[in-house]
Amino acid sequence: MKRRMFTLAVTAALALSLLGMSALAVEGDIPAPELESAPVLPEGGEDAPVEEPPEDAPQADDLGTGSGSGPVNIYIPDPAGTISFQNVEDRMREGNLQVLALQENVDMLAEIDYEDLREDLRLQLNQIAKGQWMMVQMGQSGTLAYERMDQAYDAVREQFDAIKDGDMQADNADTIRQLQSLQNQIVMAGEATYIALSAMDLQEAGLQRQLAALDRAVTEMRLRYDLGQISALQLSQTEAGRTSLDSGLATLQMNLNTYKGQLELLVGAEISGEAALGPVPEVSAKELAAMDLEADLETAKANSWDLYEAEQTLEDDHQAYKDAGGYSAHREGQLQYEQAQHTWKAAQHTYHNTVQNFELAFRNLYLQVKDYAQVLSAARTALAVEEDSLAAARLKYQQGTISQNALLEAEDKVKTAQEKVDSAGIDLFSSYNTYRWAVDHGILN
Repeated sequence: MKRRMFTLAVTAALALSLLGMSALAVEGDIPAPELESAPVLPEGGEDAPVEEPPEDAPQADDLGTGSGSGPVNIYIPDPAGTISFQNVEDRMREGNLQVLALQENVDMLAEIDYEDLREDLRLQLNQIAKGQWMMVQMGQSGTLAYERMDQAYDAVREQFDAIKDGDMQADNADTIRQLQSLQNQIVMAGEATYIALSAMDLQEAGLQRQLAALDRAVTEMRLRYDLGQISALQLSQTEAGRTSLDSGLATLQMNLNTYKGQLELLVGAEISGEAALGPVPEVSAKELAAMDLEADLETAKANSWDLYEAEQTLEDDHQAYKDAGGYSAHREGQLQYEQAQHTWKAAQHTYHNTVQNFELAFRNLYLQVKDYAQVLSAARTALAVEEDSLAAARLKYQQGTISQNALLEAEDKVKTAQEKVDSAGIDLFSSYNTYRWAVDHGILN
């Protein structure tokens, strides 16, 4: 039986149609099977026990409790006006309206009692069958009303069989998995926004430092201009550079306010655009050493909704190929069978291409984490060198061999080197966090 991944709208509509089918059947608005004799009541009659679905049929609860986030984490709330990275996911799952809307749909599907629903459908089938038998006895078989009841019977029977065979449970379980994947993608986007804002905060601090250095340079240039050592053009050029930098800083601050407002919206906080962010966590050497490309790749592939959906599509295409071959395989020269062969081969190529792209992207992410780790190590080495240079500059300043401006420049170099270390640390954590999302949830971006 061909199965397609149901969207949320289709699943919700199906649930509503199942719950409302009884009233529609009674009124004769939904068209059932033509009976040549007394109707055969399904499943042994009206009082027949309801069969349990196959034990191996996927259930919605197999994918979790319906929370979408796994075990509930207890966390310390952030102080008012602040957001910490550690709490971003929990706050989003509690306060993000998109995540909450998806969760309601997850809960709706997870709470379906398939045994009760199947029993309702069985009673409807018996009701329709009795009505048809009465029409046969009255000589009304073949009428429009009878045909509508015939169609209604087929529709209800299809839904009844879907529950009995476990198909509806499997489809709803797939829908829950898809909805939870969407939730995870939204949370991942929130964490990415937080990390990007941390990088922008660091950039703002760097511009503030450069602005302070330019202020010193402008002061020095004005003094030299008064002494007649430089021209008015040189002074105006320095002042223009300071104005340009100040403008860039103002634009960055505006962007910070904008994106902080977006982050506040994502976590369900009051929107002010002024939330204070905590530091981005560091990636430990133990975490880096625990990365196993091949083992992690297999875990990521097993957790990927995209690969699971591609596999289901491949199975559907394979079934279509077998169906086509079932009645025309003996005429392989026929166009219909040849087209089915090409369609099936194309489906295989498409599936393997999807898998290969996933594997390549994951391997690249693994290599990126390792590269950012070595960049951070190099930045720390450079910082240590600048710190040694600053210590030497301070000694020279105490001895009177260099000016205060020269000492300040040495301090700026240390701050610049520290900013590079901090930036490399953010880059490393960003790539590692993406790597963990890929492993744990099969989401690459």
